[in-house]
Order: sequence, then structure tokens, then C-alpha cells
Amino acid sequence: MIPLEDNFADVLGKAMAGLGLGEDDASRRSSLPPDAVRALLRGEFDEQAALKLAGALGLRADALARLARGEYLPTVTATVNLAQVTTPYKGMTVNAYVLWDPENRGAAVFDTGANAAPLLAIIEREELDVVGIFLTHSHTDHIQALSVLKNRLDTDAWSPEQEPVHGTRTFRPGDLFNAGRHFIRTRLTPGHTPGGTTFVIEGALLSAAITGDALFAGSIGGVRKDYAGALAAIRHEIFSLPDGTIVCPGHGPMSTVGQEKENNPFF
Repeated sequence: MIPLEDNFADVLGKAMAGLGLGEDDASRRSSLPPDAVRALLRGEFDEQAALKLAGALGLRADALARLARGEYLPTVTATVNLAQVTTPYKGMTVNAYVLWDPENRGAAVFDTGANAAPLLAIIEREELDVVGIFLTHSHTDHIQALSVLKNRLDTDAWSPEQEPVHGTRTFRPGDLFNAGRHFIRTRLTPGHTPGGTTFVIEGALLSAAITGDALFAGSIGGVRKDYAGALAAIRHEIFSLPDGTIVCPGHGPMSTVGQEKENNPFF
């Protein structure tokens, strides 16, 4: 399984950044010594200190502790028509996805990752008819292979109206597309970026949410503006989906809505 994108220290750091708190601010808010806060942010897990800081930052302390102890590993039942493709990019990894209808081969690609080759290999092997390339947001790691994919697949690429990507058409929140018998609905989940979009896959074949960098297994993407609004958008647009909905994040392993509601420290 792909490792979780964030550890407990990353979660604490993202919560502090979202709230606009430095180490001294977090120390005062939690009544922990500054050295204890710094130790946690270095990844030195002290459970009592971590629980205290989590509470002061509005995080779920029990979920943070499970994350720190390595007890949260999401499980997802494999599907034959949804592929996660992970490629390296500047010392990290980034995910892209291919979704298709096993009967009529209609397909969609979500983000591109850093290398088009693995995506193209799946598309060629499965003999897929790609109706579009859909971008969750405009960060380079998620669109690095866009020009190669567009040239090879000869299909439209789509990006959010709030942060258009050069060479693409734009969509608005609530727009609906289809790939075979799948329906793809756009939901605005901003925070990491202004136009960050979750693509909700609807239909009898599969229920999934391609979340980009809005929501990870056990964490969220970094948010520096309107942190509260970003969390509210995830609750409203993603956590309102059925618990069995597969969560397909831009980094890290897949999860489900139910598992994230239960185990993500931010909620």
C-alpha cells in the first residue's frame, strides 16, 4: 500500500498553519512548553503532549494518537475499473486516476501526475475511449504530463473555472460529465487552492470521489487561507457522500468516506 501522505507531526503543522499559529502561539494556546511543541513538530511522539496540543488546535486527539501509533491504515476493496497511478515528482509522489466502463470502454483521466507513460499503458491495454482529462487543481505536480496526454489521446482537458490551466476548457461547480455509464459531477472544495475540485463519480458501477489535494487519507492538503471554510467544504461536499464512497486523493493511499469520518484528525 502507498504510505500515508502525512504523519502526526505533519497534521499538527498543517493545523497550526491553517490557524495562523507559530510555535510560541501554539505553546500558549496549549499550555505546553515551547520545547514540547517543537519536539512534536520534529516527529517525537509524546502522547500526553500530543493530545493536549491536538485539543488546542481543534483536532480529534484520539484520531491523531492512532495516526501516531501507526494504527490507521485505510482499506479499500479493489475495483476492476478504477486505477490509481502513482508517479515520483521532486522527492515525493503524486496520484492520477483512470476510470472506465468495463462494457463500452468509455473512460476519464483525473489529473496527470508527473509521467504519462503509466496512464497510457492502462489506456492502451484496456482499449479505452477517453472522453476527457479532468484536473482537480493547477499545481504543477498534478498537471506535469498534461501536454503529452492531450497529444496522445486527442481529447479535451478540463480545469476549474476559478484556476484555469492553459490549453484546457473550464468547468463550474455542479457541472456534469459522463464516461460510459459513470456520471462525473464537479464539487468545489477550495482551500489548498481557490478552485480545488472534487469529482464525484455517480452511478450503479462505482461510487468514488477524486479529491485532489482537498482530502488525504488521515489528513488534508495544506491550507493557509480560510482554513475553516476548507474544512466546511470537505464536510459538506465529501462527507455528505455515502460512507462506502471511495476517496481517491492526490497523494497517499485511497480510503473511504466512512473511514475518513472516523479516523481523520481534522474532523
